[in-house]
Amino acid sequence: MNNLYLLLGSNLGDRVFYLTEAERRLSALFGKTIQKSKLYETAAWGLEDQPSFLNQVLVYRTGFSPRVVLALTQRIEQELGRIRKERWGARVIDIDILFYGPQVIETDLLHLPHPQLHLRRFTLAPLAEVAPELVHPVLQKTISQLLEECPDPLEVKEFLKQNYQD
Repeated sequence: MNNLYLLLGSNLGDRVFYLTEAERRLSALFGKTIQKSKLYETAAWGLEDQPSFLNQVLVYRTGFSPRVVLALTQRIEQELGRIRKERWGARVIDIDILFYGPQVIETDLLHLPHPQLHLRRFTLAPLAEVAPELVHPVLQKTISQLLEECPDPLEVKEFLKQNYQD
């Protein structure tokens, strides 16, 4: 069994619904969520002319292989209506695998740990909430250290559901 760290993101439609529904479907496959961050809101990264994202990190324990995890998360994205048009484009749901235990994987389909997580504040802030002392197996720094050193200038704000109106 390995700890599986996932980043969920949504910036189209009812963002809270898509994150909640993705978690429900992930939990049906992987079992109970063992940790989850608050929701965070951030301006779009990479392709900036689009709505703000909501992001959340979920942690599961799984015996599924990383390739199976990738296939399952992509299936959930498709079932929820994700359409892949352009890199970093707007989407109803995005599920990124951040870490699969301490494994380092470099294939055509899968790169673990996620190759850009240390450059993205919207990833590091929720990840630091649930696993501040987790050590990146390649960079040999904790998530807290990576967040402190992160060059990304985008503000990451805690999202309060009670203030939300779609």
